[in-house]
Amino acid sequence: MSKIFEKNAQILVAFGGNLDFDGSAPQEIIGQALIMLQGMGLKLQCQGRFFTTPCFPAGAGPDYVNAAAIFRTDQSAEEVLTQFHHVEQHFGRAREKRWGGRTLDIDLLAMGDAVLPDLATYAAWRDLPADQQSQKAPDRLILPHPRLQDRAFVLVPLRDVAPDWCHPVSGLTVRQMCDALPFADCAAVVPRLD
Repeated sequence: MSKIFEKNAQILVAFGGNLDFDGSAPQEIIGQALIMLQGMGLKLQCQGRFFTTPCFPAGAGPDYVNAAAIFRTDQSAEEVLTQFHHVEQHFGRAREKRWGGRTLDIDLLAMGDAVLPDLATYAAWRDLPADQQSQKAPDRLILPHPRLQDRAFVLVPLRDVAPDWCHPVSGLTVRQMCDALPFADCAAVVPRLD
């Protein structure tokens, strides 16, 4: 995979969790993760609100807390991803089941206008049939995140911090991608009052 050498690159990041860890609730864990990432050389530009998202399928676990943020960095995408995994592990993240409950999930959604590792690989993962999405995971970083445009729990919080960010492949803004989703999906992602 090629490295990103762009200085002061903008990265879009999604946070989520639905399990407590060491006495901390998911929104507290996300807040602590934001602080920890800043200590690792990522410059926080903007942090959005916390949202509650129903667990899927219904009844499979506690509701999720989701948020989004924008950082700036001089690091490569691979270095950033390694830091994300380190922070997730610090907060007890166990990767035992794809799409299972978790204390913390940090997703690198986009880095500048990079399409990694290449357009064909990105497109293959973006177009993966729905019945295979829960069974297969890429063995490398794919940017932009191939499910970004499909997930209200990512797009609604991202709209808080980067409504006009333009997807480097589709050309759609975050606001337009939100508008393209079913209304009920977006309405289910509710700002938290605490």
